[in-house]
Amino acid sequence: MRSLLFVPGNDERKLRKALESGAHAVVADLEDAVVPAEKETARAVVTAVFGSTPDGAPARLVRVNGAGSLYFAADVEAVAGLRLDGLVLPKATPEAVAALGQSGPPVVAIVETAAGIRAAYEVAAAPRVAALLLGAVDLGAEVGIEPRPDGLELLYARSKLVFDSAAAGIRPPFDVVHVDVRDDDGLEQECRLARSLGLLGKACIHPAQVAVVERAFAVSEAEVAWARSVVGAYEAAEQDGTGVLALDGTMVDLPVVTRARRILSDSERRTA
Repeated sequence: MRSLLFVPGNDERKLRKALESGAHAVVADLEDAVVPAEKETARAVVTAVFGSTPDGAPARLVRVNGAGSLYFAADVEAVAGLRLDGLVLPKATPEAVAALGQSGPPVVAIVETAAGIRAAYEVAAAPRVAALLLGAVDLGAEVGIEPRPDGLELLYARSKLVFDSAAAGIRPPFDVVHVDVRDDDGLEQECRLARSLGLLGKACIHPAQVAVVERAFAVSEAEVAWARSVVGAYEAAEQDGTGVLALDGTMVDLPVVTRARRILSDSERRTA
């Protein structure tokens, strides 16, 4: 997965449209996008739409309300009978993940509080957690972060989630939402920054953002060509008993080859 498209759970038209957007996954939102008076309606809409979605559609996830909220238990109960690809848990902490129980679909845990950042490894290491997602708006409000054009205000948070995910043995995290849906250039720059730091995908709030996110996080032809040349040269050298070589003036050893093989594996999965 690269793109997670969030859609208000109480808007049937938008939810059905999102399933045709080309996003890797559609997240029906029962939390922030739905006012309290619409919570029950949203549960019914999500159950009806996701319950009738044919096989072959994008991955279907539901963002429930936070574990400490009045709506959490009803949300979990309402979607328990659906064949979901995942649950999205806001304000994730180890205690919040534990509240979901041990059985059920995989969890994308939104890390968006200071406590969540501090305990991100423990969240990532929980058995049901498949990925972390950085939430910048709530985090910024809590700790006083101010947005910068260069994204430096989130450098620590992004990097911590990357390292904690790797240490826990799960996939790289998803990046924050880009809140200006008309700013394609800014969105692409933010994607490339996140990718350079080791994140692998991004949350979206509009179908128009999906194509930009997919393009920015895709493996390029140049990367595939480089990876093939590295693996080929290394394997040839290995036959001669050499573990380190120079390729186009750059040292190639096993860690470089591991990265190259990861690129090739990712490329093959995307074209399968």
